[in-house]
Amino acid sequence: MSLAQGTYYVPHESRWPVFGIPGIALLMAGFSVYLNGGGWGFPIMILGAVITLIMTVMWFRDVVHESVAGKYNEQVDMSFRQGMAWFIFSEVMFFGAFFGALFYARVLSIPWLGGDDAATSQFLWDSVLLSWPTAGPGMLDVDFTAMGAWALPTINTLILLTSGATLTWAHHAMKENHRKQVIIGLALTVLLGATFSSIQAYEYVYAWEELSLRMDTGIYGSLFYMLTGFHGVHVIIGALTLFVILIRVIKGHFTADDHFGFEAAAWYWHFVDVVWLGLFVFVYVI
Repeated sequence: MSLAQGTYYVPHESRWPVFGIPGIALLMAGFSVYLNGGGWGFPIMILGAVITLIMTVMWFRDVVHESVAGKYNEQVDMSFRQGMAWFIFSEVMFFGAFFGALFYARVLSIPWLGGDDAATSQFLWDSVLLSWPTAGPGMLDVDFTAMGAWALPTINTLILLTSGATLTWAHHAMKENHRKQVIIGLALTVLLGATFSSIQAYEYVYAWEELSLRMDTGIYGSLFYMLTGFHGVHVIIGALTLFVILIRVIKGHFTADDHFGFEAAAWYWHFVDVVWLGLFVFVYVI
């Protein structure tokens, strides 16, 4: 039964946050140990990933059931919109910190350590000349090649921009109640997202094996994988979320006037697109 006007839905107690916290903790701890060569890191990482996946699926299920049951009204819808807006703002700050690290390394620390200043040259690094991209002053003997903008990153940029267009098409179709067009647009967006992730995985293998660009390749290597890797995780999450929305559209869960679940996923995907444009310019082009 739908909520009466002027009432507010208070969600029931959920076990999934408590269930998910140890899963995410195990995932991150296992991944960290694995990157540092610990033999037990990989199984711990897989266990954490499985727990996190179960938590995500079950939490999705509960929210979908509440929505289909008509437990949400306009007031709840407004709360959802505010919550999603704050979540995206937090993501802006998340990536802002990483872009700040890139700015600091390129504009401040590299010139300073590179000997532009006489005091630096005399007391820190004797006659060391650094320019971006670099592994850093202590790793001048590291031989690597920077990842250029052509051709894989450029192709992925075109793919993400196209996915934004197909998602916008699906959104307009949703507002006009053209369900078949919504399904096609969403399916194309999910497919393009999966293609992006596949190309990025190939790019990582190529960079690791052919360019000798690894996570331990000093400041450039760590920043490259940190920025592009976190963005890649967001693409995967966004594509999975849009896939869930696609299933819900097929099942008829949304209408032209009531489809915030679709809109929230679309906001997230467009945010991922915008972040990638910044990454493409500042990591690959400049």
